[in-house]
Amino acid sequence: MARTWLALGDSYTIGEGVAAEGRWPHQLAALLRGRGIAMQEPRTIATTGWTTDELDAGIDAVAPDGPFDFVSLLIGVNNQYRGRSLEDYQQQFSALLQRALAFAGGRPARVLVLSIPDWGVTPFAHDRDHAAIAGALDGYNHAAQAICNALGIAYVDITDLSRQHGAEAAMLADDGLHPSARMYALWAQRALPLAERMLASAA
Repeated sequence: MARTWLALGDSYTIGEGVAAEGRWPHQLAALLRGRGIAMQEPRTIATTGWTTDELDAGIDAVAPDGPFDFVSLLIGVNNQYRGRSLEDYQQQFSALLQRALAFAGGRPARVLVLSIPDWGVTPFAHDRDHAAIAGALDGYNHAAQAICNALGIAYVDITDLSRQHGAEAAMLADDGLHPSARMYALWAQRALPLAERMLASAA
């Protein structure tokens, strides 16, 4: 029976500006199927612009029935964009991660978190303080990784990929801010070995 996946996030999960099959969760699901792991298409709860608290409310509104075989979480860029504090992010991310864990049936080995990419390298941010954006996002990501580590939850760092390729036209959607399907493919490939190990287990 094909495994179920709940994908939680914001524009980076819904794939602003790309077709559904170009989103990173859908690309990763396709890669997993190619490795012999039967996966349903991810069920997505994500909206462009959502912060941590808005994702929390969005989950409440949808009220998905779990448990799911796999749950992913990528959230926080809009907290940073709106200038919210690291402390607020830590508290709200931790609460969201607990919800993700509950949707995974309490199994930390079935929850995957991706780091927040750095939008400061994109053409959209040409007139912004790139160092300030990078520093704030590094703080968010370090906090999220520490929370994941404490719970034994997998964390995949894709921020370096965004910094390396995020200014390339082929890696951007038409808005010059959000990633293209080609960038999402790099994220999916980065997450694949870990996701494959997680889903190959019978636990």
